[in-house]
Amino acid sequence: MIDWIFGFVLLLLFVMENIYFKIAEKYKIIDVPNERSSHHAITLRGGGVIFYLGVLVYGLTFGFFAPWFLCGLTLVAVVSFLDDMHPLSAKLRLLVQALALLLLMVQLGMHEVSWGYVILALFVCLAILNIYNFMDGINGITGGYSLVVLLALWAINKWVVQIAPAGFIPVIILSLLVFNFYNFRIHARCFSGDVGAVSIAFILLFLLGTFIVRTGEISALILFGVYGIDGVLTIIHRLMLKENIGQPHRKHLYQLLANEGKVPHLSVSLIYMAVQALVSAGYLLVAVYLPSYTLLYAIASVILLVAIYLPLRRKYYALWTGK
Repeated sequence: MIDWIFGFVLLLLFVMENIYFKIAEKYKIIDVPNERSSHHAITLRGGGVIFYLGVLVYGLTFGFFAPWFLCGLTLVAVVSFLDDMHPLSAKLRLLVQALALLLLMVQLGMHEVSWGYVILALFVCLAILNIYNFMDGINGITGGYSLVVLLALWAINKWVVQIAPAGFIPVIILSLLVFNFYNFRIHARCFSGDVGAVSIAFILLFLLGTFIVRTGEISALILFGVYGIDGVLTIIHRLMLKENIGQPHRKHLYQLLANEGKVPHLSVSLIYMAVQALVSAGYLLVAVYLPSYTLLYAIASVILLVAIYLPLRRKYYALWTGK
């Protein structure tokens, strides 16, 4: 019976994605390449709305839960979708994201802890949301990387501690498979848009936040390790260059690999997926068999990722500058 339900959900998500394509074509919700883009063809934008729709489909099929999470997700999804159609001010987007994240923290029970922890958590979550959005620049990277993170969280849900009702993570995985079907290809049918990148990041934050609150394992942030290293070190580099970090650019390592290194987009996406999968698999093994060493593992993983990242960045940034 359950298999039939998931089969129906998958079919429904495919239908909903294609309905969205018709709407996007009619109202010209498209991504036009510019000098900062890593793609060269006009492509439909906002295909990642399927992640939000996946949450709604789960609620209609299995029953709604976590109302504050759903309210926060709806806020960021709506504002991000409006931004995909007509750019909004960065201050407005940050304000809405902050409000949505506060609703998420209420859902996680963080209103009962010190405000100092809430402010720190809000800052970290805002950073993750926006890094996730900045990293959405080549075919397959958002959908593929998110799938790897979600599979790790599914494993945590099954073998470590329950962080979501049965069926929720599988339905989000199905929404990622639908999106990847149209995006993880040489000539993408659609891009995720801000609505997709921010929505899936918010969903992942909800699941990861639930795990951290229930176990106290802040080390689980390593499940975002590859994106985190690229995002944070790129921001630091841009600050050193005295650039406006809110402006689009092509200085992330994945962009340097794809544009200056001429590595095929899907290959770059697969590299990011594979490295994060290895890091996540190691974390899961430690969490199950050596739980007292999870923080040590996370720190060691960060050091190793930085040691790999810096020489690669130096090499390909030299191509970008022509030095």
